[in-house]
Amino acid sequence: MTLALVHDWLNQLGGAEDVLVEFHSLFPRAPIYTSIYAPDKTLPEMQQWDIRPNWLDRLPGIHDHHQIYLPFYPLGFASTDLRDYDLVLSNKSGFCHGVKTRMDAIHICYCLAPTRYVWNPDAYLAQEGLNPTVGLALRPILSALRRWDYAAAQRVTHFIAISTEIQQRIRRYYHRESDIICPPVDTSRFSPNKKAPEPFFLSLGRLIPYKRIDLAIQACNQIGAKLMIAGDGRDRDRLEALAGPTIEFLGRVSDADAEDLMARCQAFIFPGLEDFGITPLQAQAAGRPVIAFGAGGALDTVLPGETGEFFPEQTTESLASALVAFKPDGYEPAACRANAKRFSVQRFHLELSNYIKQASIEGASSPARLLT
Repeated sequence: MTLALVHDWLNQLGGAEDVLVEFHSLFPRAPIYTSIYAPDKTLPEMQQWDIRPNWLDRLPGIHDHHQIYLPFYPLGFASTDLRDYDLVLSNKSGFCHGVKTRMDAIHICYCLAPTRYVWNPDAYLAQEGLNPTVGLALRPILSALRRWDYAAAQRVTHFIAISTEIQQRIRRYYHRESDIICPPVDTSRFSPNKKAPEPFFLSLGRLIPYKRIDLAIQACNQIGAKLMIAGDGRDRDRLEALAGPTIEFLGRVSDADAEDLMARCQAFIFPGLEDFGITPLQAQAAGRPVIAFGAGGALDTVLPGETGEFFPEQTTESLASALVAFKPDGYEPAACRANAKRFSVQRFHLELSNYIKQASIEGASSPARLLT
C-alpha cells in the first residue's frame, strides 16, 4: 500500500515531534506532508527526510510566529491532496487530519489532542499566559473552525488516542470512538543508579504557565523542602520571584545531567494537567516515584502506592500535603522501571504496526466508529 505521513507543523521540538520520529522509523520511505518546515528549528536528521510543506510555508514570519496564522491552517490542509495514497497516518493536535484523501483510502489519525484552542480556548489562553480578551475577539473565527474541525474528524477512518483523557475528548468533541496507543518513551536512556535517593524533589521541563511549576515551588517553600528545577522558558522570571531559599534553578541541562538528576532525586513532581506526559515515565525508568496531579495522562502512567502518588487538587495545599506524607523509601526502583517499560519505543512500534495491519485488512469500507 502507498502510505503518507501528515504532521501539523515542523518549526519546534516536543512530544509531537518525538512521535513523528518513530513514525519515520517505521516508514522511512513515506513522504511527510506538513504546513511549515523550519530546518533550523528541528532535528538535523530531518533534513534528509522527504518533507513536503504546503503553501502556508511561504507566508511571512510563519516559522517564528505560526500561531497568528491560526485561521489559515484548515485551508492549507484541505488543499493538501493525498488522493494518490492508499493509507494516510496523521499525527494531529491541530488541523492536519483535514487533508484530502480518496473515499476508499484508510486514514488513521493518531490524535495527540483535539485542537485545544478551538474546543477549549479559555483554558488554552490561560495555559499560554495570554489575555482572555483575545478569546473574545476570536470567538466568531473559533466557531467556524470548530465546524470545520468536526467535519474533518468525521472523514477519518480510525482514531487512535494517546491516553484515556484524549479518548474521552475525542468522544466528547468529535462523537467518535478511538483505541488507545500511548506515545513512545525512550526508557533505555534512564536507569536506576542503585544508590539511596538524595533529599531533593525534581522538576524538569519547559518553564511555561500551564506546567504549574509555581505549585511545586510554593509547596516546597511552605514545607522547607529542596526542589531542583531543570529547564527554561518564558515563565522563568515569574517563577524565580516566587522561589524561596530551598529552590534551585538549573536552567537547560544536558541529556546526561537529566538522566543523573532523575536517578538521584527522591521523587519527580508533576503538577500540571497534561494530555499524556513523558517526563513522569522517564523518572520511573530511572527508578524514582512520581508525585502528580491526579488527572489527565498521569492517570495512565502512575500507579499510586507503587510508582508514585496523586494529589487530588491543583493547589499548593494539596501538593504540600502529598509531599509531607511522601516516604522516599516506600517505592521499589524495579517496580517503577517495570511500569515505565510498558511504554517503550519497541512497544509503540509493535502496537502501531499491528493496528495498521489490522486496519488494512478490514479496509476503508468498514463503517466509521461513531459514538452511539
